[in-house]
Amino acid sequence: MAAAPAPAGGRTVLLIVCGGIAAYKTLELIRLLTGAGVRVRTVLTAAGRQFVTPLSLQALTGEKVYEDLFSLTDENEMGHIALSRSGDLLVVCPATADIMARMAVGLADDLASTLLLATDKPVLVAPAMNVRMWDHPATQANLATLRARGVAMVGPEIGLMACNETGPGRLAEPPAIAEAIFRHLAPRATPLAGRHALVTAGPTHEPIDPVRYLANRSSGRQGYEIAGALAALGARVTLVSGPVDLPAPPGVALRRVETASQMLAACRDALPADIAVCAAAVADWRVAQEATRKIKKAQGAPPPVLALVPNPDILAELSTPGPDRPALVVGFAAETDSVAQHAAAKRARKGCDWIVANDVRPETGIMGGMENEVILITADGAEQWPRMDKRAVATHLAGRIAAFFTAQRSIA
Repeated sequence: MAAAPAPAGGRTVLLIVCGGIAAYKTLELIRLLTGAGVRVRTVLTAAGRQFVTPLSLQALTGEKVYEDLFSLTDENEMGHIALSRSGDLLVVCPATADIMARMAVGLADDLASTLLLATDKPVLVAPAMNVRMWDHPATQANLATLRARGVAMVGPEIGLMACNETGPGRLAEPPAIAEAIFRHLAPRATPLAGRHALVTAGPTHEPIDPVRYLANRSSGRQGYEIAGALAALGARVTLVSGPVDLPAPPGVALRRVETASQMLAACRDALPADIAVCAAAVADWRVAQEATRKIKKAQGAPPPVLALVPNPDILAELSTPGPDRPALVVGFAAETDSVAQHAAAKRARKGCDWIVANDVRPETGIMGGMENEVILITADGAEQWPRMDKRAVATHLAGRIAAFFTAQRSIA
């Protein structure tokens, strides 16, 4: 992932380096930031000192490294209160389970926790920890508390960690963290400020028995990119995602689900919303009766017959007129033939405002791929967009959504 264009010069990041094996990646992060003209001041915790040295941080930043809350020299030169407000953005990387817990309860017993409690500047954390620690209810409760206070998140990613376990908890790569930092620092238009956007993404898994399920080939990338693009324009975004291996976009509240019924319940919980973008590839059917035990294959016996029943229609429900209907509902139509015609019919049938249609025949490489080629269908007709990467599609769609609300305000 390439980092976003750097903001104008003169911006400062206060980087708090905590104790975790992923701390070594902060050296690459500093290189990316300083190379883009961002001034980086560092705070190194006692645990962080076990993984990176003050000399390394000072050499890369060209700045003094702060470590001790009770340093007479540091307090005389700047003071921890002034230091806490000396940057345009505070970044905690890696954000361990310990520092997140300290932030959540407001502890201030070392320099890092005191700075985070005393600051009046925005805070971005990049979590990194063992998968069991990340999944622990205490960590998830702390995460929810920090998000509710406006703390931004980048990552964690899903992958192999130093402990040789795989799952969520791996530190986001330095270019992704740098991009999130640049987004916070760069002056930007926020035409969707004050708007709440609900986005669905990914497939759903409909269980047949405890080990098998019905699913599809959706990667979730397009929905995740849309959620990030809407957040970049100032919207408060709730992303309801089926099972995919993607980290939450910066500034987005992520709710993970498995089945279509769970996705519908999560969408209902997220209402009211101004915008709904249903990019998820929701399974149309589920088995009528999920087996409680693995269905065994008997020698010579015919295969079992699966009775299917329709899944709830999330797009149609969100499009139904009523007090909670979003002002703009955007659906997606994945088709393999007569794409525009089938999508236009789906728009009329579901009652949504716009449909984004794409051709997902295997030879297009779109389903599960990195690029997309879509047709935007509205009440005014169909608009063919050129093939582009999914981030560009998301940016273009978010811009159209912002223009819709700008036009609504001018009419009002």
